[in-house]
Amino acid sequence: MKPISMTARRARILLPLAGAAALCAAPFSARAQAAWPNRPVKVIVPFSAGSGTDILARMVSEQMTRSLGQAFVVDNKQGADGILGTDLIAKSPPDGYTLGFIPSSPIVMNPALYAKLPFDPIKDLIPVANMAMLSCVLGVQPEMPVKNVAELIAYAKANPGKLNYAAGSTFTHLAGEMFKYISGTSMQAIPYKGTAPQVTAMLGKEVDVIFDPFLGVQHIKAGKIRPLAVTSSRRSSVFPELPTLQEAGLSGYTVETWIAMFAPPGTPKAIVDTLHREMNRITNLPEVRTRLGELSYDPVVETQEQFSRRIVADTARWAKTVKDANFQVNK
Repeated sequence: MKPISMTARRARILLPLAGAAALCAAPFSARAQAAWPNRPVKVIVPFSAGSGTDILARMVSEQMTRSLGQAFVVDNKQGADGILGTDLIAKSPPDGYTLGFIPSSPIVMNPALYAKLPFDPIKDLIPVANMAMLSCVLGVQPEMPVKNVAELIAYAKANPGKLNYAAGSTFTHLAGEMFKYISGTSMQAIPYKGTAPQVTAMLGKEVDVIFDPFLGVQHIKAGKIRPLAVTSSRRSSVFPELPTLQEAGLSGYTVETWIAMFAPPGTPKAIVDTLHREMNRITNLPEVRTRLGELSYDPVVETQEQFSRRIVADTARWAKTVKDANFQVNK
């Protein structure tokens, strides 16, 4: 056997050491990713406590706390149609310890309604996973002399400027503005800081009309709000007797929203992938799907690519809708 040279001997010794050194010299961020999460994770909701987004965020946070071994804590940062909280998410450190649970309005509707935003919804947020779709119930005060959509339109036209409606979010505000545009009626939008407060306002007789994202189901069933129709493209399983607004004569009327998790730009892909898998796992849990149904949500499980395409398509659709309807753009 040919003797091994000193150079070869050194190579045999140094190569394993070099490999170990390379592992030790791996970037700190990579080692941190492997240990994620090793401390509590903040989940920012850009709307009020008790809103539909808040309810889903707490449901997901509870499940992730169990499965990932660290507390996922919801932090409500409402204001400016969801802009304040969404901007905070976009500008948070991309370390996986600040996430966002956001409905579609700040992402795909606000760009059409605001001349300038402090963030770019497409570039400054990473879509992690969509979870659910939701529409609204069009309701009126039970004392009003209207029992269907046609009668509401006739009453509004006979009393121009008399009616008002609750605008607790961009979603419900835009639902009302689209109703006015397609029906040719006039109603005054009354702003509220969230969809839960707008239901309270309706119960307190502060407003005449509401586009309710199913938060007031129990009040509707108790007769405290008279439902007329739903804003979705198909009838609701909660109120199958109610027509869609398209069925009620408003051609082209569809207002639906989704609710999803986002991360700040630059969040490591390994963390985003883990969150995406967890979101889909949670959405598929029988108890979660049951709860979503009770809240009038349709569960959604999509790939990240499918969700990204949805965002781009919805952004274009709302931009065209706002332009065609000549909605007032906020400065």
